[in-house]
Amino acid sequence: MGANTIQRKQTSFRLRTDLLDFMKKDAERANRTLNNFLESLLLDYYYNEPNEVTKAAIEEAMNRKDYPEGELYESTDELFKALDAE
Repeated sequence: MGANTIQRKQTSFRLRTDLLDFMKKDAERANRTLNNFLESLLLDYYYNEPNEVTKAAIEEAMNRKDYPEGELYESTDELFKALDAE
């Protein structure tokens, strides 16, 4: 094997069937194999760490105490619904 060859090892694990169906559909929409799609997701999760500016912004946002009452949302869906209502 060359110096740039990435070694892979076949493995198996159990997943919920509904989750597997979702992943297969997403992989197909992305025109990728399920293996490639999942490997890419895992690589993004483990290797794409935010830079220092982004980390600082996240930390600041999570620790703010001055949010006006009534402007906090439980989910992005809730936020978008409120924005659509305006």
